[in-house]
Amino acid sequence: MPFGYLNAQSAGTEIAIEALIAPGLVTQHPQRRPFVMTTASRNAKSPRLLDQVRAAIRTRGMSRRTEKTYVGWIRRYILFHDKRHPAEMGADEVTEFLTSLVVEHRVAPATQNQALCALLFLYRRVLEQPMPWLDNLVRAKRPRRLPVVLTPAEVRQVLEQLDGVPQLVCTLLYGSGLRLLECLQLRIKDVDLASCSITVRAGKGNKDRVTVLPRALVRPIQEHLDQVKRQHDADLCRGAGWVELPASLGRKYPAAGRDWRWQWVFPATRTYRHPDTGQRRRHHLHESAIQRAMAKAVRRSGITKRASCHTLRHNADSRIMPSRRRRCGFPPASRVSESA
Repeated sequence: MPFGYLNAQSAGTEIAIEALIAPGLVTQHPQRRPFVMTTASRNAKSPRLLDQVRAAIRTRGMSRRTEKTYVGWIRRYILFHDKRHPAEMGADEVTEFLTSLVVEHRVAPATQNQALCALLFLYRRVLEQPMPWLDNLVRAKRPRRLPVVLTPAEVRQVLEQLDGVPQLVCTLLYGSGLRLLECLQLRIKDVDLASCSITVRAGKGNKDRVTVLPRALVRPIQEHLDQVKRQHDADLCRGAGWVELPASLGRKYPAAGRDWRWQWVFPATRTYRHPDTGQRRRHHLHESAIQRAMAKAVRRSGITKRASCHTLRHNADSRIMPSRRRRCGFPPASRVSESA
C-alpha cells in the first residue's frame, strides 16, 4: 500500500499523509517518533505458511523426519494447485491431489495416507479451520503383507559377508531387535555391558524402551568402544570432539557435547563444522552406509529373498516374541546359538 493515513485528533480534521520511504512505509505524528513498517516487521507478524507448519510441529515435539515429510507434502499440494493458498481450497482440491498421487504417480496406499495426514495436520492444527469434510475423506486401505524372514542359516551367511562396523551393526540389529536408526543413534551411556541391556531413547513414537544385549556381542562391542574412545581422545586434542545434543541440553550443560558419555557408539568417519557455534562435531554413522553394505552382503551370499536391514529386526522379533511369528503365519523358529 503506497499511502499511509493518520488521524489527527488535535485539529479535528483527517489528515492524509503520503510518504513512501524504502524499504518501508513511514507514518509520522508531530509529538511521536516515526514508526517504520518494514518488510521484516510485516513478516514477523505474519510468518509464511510453511514456517507456521514447522513451528506447530516443533511445539508438539514431533520428530524432524515428520517435519520434513509434512512440509514436503504441503509444498507439493500447493504447487499442484498453482500456488493457491490452502485456506482458499477445500475437499475437491484435496481429493483431486490425493487421486493424482495414485492415478498418475502410482504411489503406494501408505504414501497416499502419509500425504493425507500432512494435509489433515495443516488444516486442523495450523490453519485451525473447521473442516468437517476431512472426516469423510476415504483413506486408502493398506494391504497386509507378510514380512521377509530369514532362516538362522541364511542370517549366518549374510553376516559372514560383512566385516568391521557394518557387521557389528547388523549383528546388533539381529540380536537386539533394533531399528537401524535406533542402533546408529545409540550413545555410550545407553549401552550397559554389565547388565547386557540397551536403552533406546526417543524411538518410534518418541518412546524409550530397554532391550537385550546378547552376551556374545559384549566383547566385540567393548573392543569397538575402545577404538571409539581413542578416536574421541584424538579429536579432543585437535580441538574437536563435539556431538549434537538433544533439545536444548547444550545450553544447560555447555560442556556435555564433549563428554564421553554423550558420544555416539557408531560415529561417522569425518567431522564437520557447525555453522552457528563453529564447533568441530562428529555425526553418527549414516544409515545409507549400512544399507549399502547389507545389500552387497545379500547379493554375495546368494540368497534370493529381498532382505534388508529391517529384515534382521523381523528375525529378532520372531525369536524374542514367538507369538508375533505365529500371527504372521510362520512355523516356530529354531533356537539360535549365541555364535549366530
